[in-house]
Amino acid sequence: MAGFTAQDVTPQTGKCFVVTGANTGIGFAAAKVLAARRARVLLACRSEPKAARAIERIETESPAADLAFVPLDQADLESVRACADLIAREPRVDVLLNNAGVMFPPLQRTAQGHELQFGVNHLGCFALTGLLLPKLAQTPGARVVVTSSLAHSSGRIDWDDIDAHRKYSRTQRYSASKLMNLLFAFELDRRLRAAGSPVSAIACHPGVASTELVRHMPAAARVIWPLLSAVLNSAKQGAWPALQAATAADARSGAYYGPQRLRGAAGPSGLADRSARASDPVAARRLWDISVELTGVDQLTSA
Repeated sequence: MAGFTAQDVTPQTGKCFVVTGANTGIGFAAAKVLAARRARVLLACRSEPKAARAIERIETESPAADLAFVPLDQADLESVRACADLIAREPRVDVLLNNAGVMFPPLQRTAQGHELQFGVNHLGCFALTGLLLPKLAQTPGARVVVTSSLAHSSGRIDWDDIDAHRKYSRTQRYSASKLMNLLFAFELDRRLRAAGSPVSAIACHPGVASTELVRHMPAAARVIWPLLSAVLNSAKQGAWPALQAATAADARSGAYYGPQRLRGAAGPSGLADRSARASDPVAARRLWDISVELTGVDQLTSA
């Protein structure tokens, strides 16, 4: 089956990409391809030493790469604001690739007291995007890419316990956070179009890819998981949908991209299916309003 791969990424000379969680996994794979295509890539990561090692690895293959580290901890909204302030000093920003996330951790809370998967996977992404929209809008053709998951299809949002104060299932909360990612991308696209913004909002998912996200899985699963990349997706292949959303000339605002084989689990990228819940305009607006209240960020209030 034909589809988009890293080989389809055209030269990106003169463009600036922000990739969150770029020190490892899919974020690293995407940053590596973008750097090889002559883009300026900002690696927005929690750990400066890990980001420095990632930069060294990329420079080994692309000595002329234009790379920089930007500190970002999506579990702390103050860090998100500081990161956005730094990025806004760039001459231009063409793409914000929201990739950073956590999966299946034991119950933990962000600096502001939110359940970790809700706080990192959704609220941090929501806040960083909102804070950078004015900068992105200065560049024609700018894009916001939001990374979801196949797990979104089983996601249910507990509106009465959105921060898991009464009950917590790590798998259910992960699925809910990935549903939130798609609802956010859906509503962001609607609001950008209503506001006449030049920025596009595009969603993607990596299929089933072997990455460090599995670190919170049981030991047996962590052993088996890398072996699946022989059948399913490696981190490099898992980055193809993100690269399509971020760079393809025909990528559409409001679209959702993902692997095309094995029911979306593997293979080259193309248009992906989303659940009916992920296209619910009432839920999308409700989530937006809650997110504004919890983050204090809303750049599209008039939409």
